[in-house]
Amino acid sequence: MANKAVFLDRDGVINDDTGHYYIYKPQDVKINPDVTDGLKMLLDAGFRLFIVSNQGGVAKGLYTPEEVERTNDRIVSVLKKEGIFFDDIYFCPHHESVSDCECRKPKPGMILKAIEEHDVDPSSSFLIGDSERDIEAGNRAGLKQSFLIGKNSSIVPVCEKIIEYSEYGK
Repeated sequence: MANKAVFLDRDGVINDDTGHYYIYKPQDVKINPDVTDGLKMLLDAGFRLFIVSNQGGVAKGLYTPEEVERTNDRIVSVLKKEGIFFDDIYFCPHHESVSDCECRKPKPGMILKAIEEHDVDPSSSFLIGDSERDIEAGNRAGLKQSFLIGKNSSIVPVCEKIIEYSEYGK
């Protein structure tokens, strides 16, 4: 049986990006309020969790893939202490001003890769993002629903909807 999953954008959804255009230093990681509560709800409901994040600063030469990975590792370590585990993290190091790719949102490449690699059922899966390109990527990947939240706002109301939609087949 395929897995149900929630795909989450990183900066602005999980990590507070106030005052930053790019976050690539572990010391700049600041988990948004209520993220832990929302993610625990999703895990308890049987969802697998994935981060899908555009990191165009790599293509622009502003920071390296290793810096992105160190920042991701910091997010993972902070949330692991709270009992939160991600199945995988995908990031797109490209930017349309430098080169074209299939992984940069709004294209669905990162989500499709996760679906394939982790036996995810898109029709039972959701996305939480803070930009229209996140939502478009989720829709193009065939997810059940994609939710747009305000930058750095609580994900708990959306997590409650995801669980309700999952349990009651909405």
